Amino acid sequence: MTPDEALRRIAFLLEWRGASPYRVRAFHTAADAVIDLPPGPVDAGQVGRLRGVGPVTAEAIAQASTGAVPSSLARLQAEAEPEAGAAWDLAVASTGDCHLHSDWSDGGSPLEEMAVAARALGHQWAVLTDHSPRLTIAHGLSAQRLESQLEAVAAVNSTMSPDFRLLTGIECDILEDGSLDQDEGLLGRLDVVVASVHSKLRSEPELMTARLLAAVSNPHVDVLGHCTGRIITGRGRPQSRFDAAAVFAACAQAGTAVEINCRPERRDPPDDLLVQAAAAGCRFAVDTDAHAPEQLHWQSTGYARAARIGLGADRLITTWPLGRLLGSTPGLPG
Repeated sequence: MTPDEALRRIAFLLEWRGASPYRVRAFHTAADAVIDLPPGPVDAGQVGRLRGVGPVTAEAIAQASTGAVPSSLARLQAEAEPEAGAAWDLAVASTGDCHLHSDWSDGGSPLEEMAVAARALGHQWAVLTDHSPRLTIAHGLSAQRLESQLEAVAAVNSTMSPDFRLLTGIECDILEDGSLDQDEGLLGRLDVVVASVHSKLRSEPELMTARLLAAVSNPHVDVLGHCTGRIITGRGRPQSRFDAAAVFAACAQAGTAVEINCRPERRDPPDDLLVQAAAAGCRFAVDTDAHAPEQLHWQSTGYARAARIGLGADRLITTWPLGRLLGSTPGLPG
C-alpha cells in the first residue's frame, strides 16, 4: 500500500476503536499531504517537514514508503475484531458520495475544489447537493440559480479526468405537506435528489410520518437525508418522531435509499433505526454531507456502522459504479 493508503487505514482503525476525532484527523491530514509523494523510500525527517505531518505520521510514511506495513498499522490490525476488516473492505469499495455542499449554498469551498477532493480520495463520482430555496439561512438555490449551477457543473466536468464525474443534484427541503421545495421539471433534470426535513422537526409523529411518506414515494426522490434530524453534540437536538416501520417500508418499496449521514454531530439514523431500516430491506447511501473538502473523510464512519449490522456492498449505493447509479435513478430501484 502507498503511504497515504496506510495512513487512511490507520485513521479508520483508530476511529473504529473510538479514538479522539482530533487524533483520527491528524492521520487524514497527513495522508492528504503525501498523496502525490513519488514512489520509493523516504526519510521520516524529510517528510516530517511537510505541513500536516508530525513525528508519528512521518514514521508511518517512511515505513510504508519501503513497502513495509507501518508498525502502528500492524499493531492496530492485530488488535482489531474481524468486523473491522469487513468495514474497511466496504470503505475501500466506496465509489462516490451522494451528499456534499459548495459555496453556492452553505458550503465553504467552490464546487471545483469539492470535485477535486472527491476524486483525490478515489471516488468515481460525487453528487453536488446544495440546498433548495426555502432554506434561506443556507442561501438555498432558486430555480434560476440551480439552472446556472447545472452549467457550472458541466464546465467542471469538461476539465476533469474521464475517470471522475461530478453529478448534478440538490438537497431538497421536504415541506410540511410532503411536497418538494423545487420545480418538479427541474428536479427531473438532476442526477440525484436528496430530500430532507429542515423545519418543524418536532411535529407530532402522525404529521411527520405523512410528510416523510409523501416525500420518499415521490418519483424524483432518490435518497432520504438525515431522517431524524437529530444533533448529538453541543446542546443537541432530539430526533423527530415518526412511524419508522411505515417510512422504511415505503423507502424499500419505492427504491429510495436511506442516508447513513456521517457528520459527527448527526450520525443519523441512530443505531436502532438503522437496524430497522436494514430489516425492512432498504438500500442505503453512506454520505458525508460535507461542507468542506476535508470533511469527505468522514465517510468511513458510515461504512463502519454499516458493517457492524452486516450490510454488504450491494445494499450501499455509494459503492455502485456510475453506470448502475444513473441507470437506476430516479427512485434507485435498479
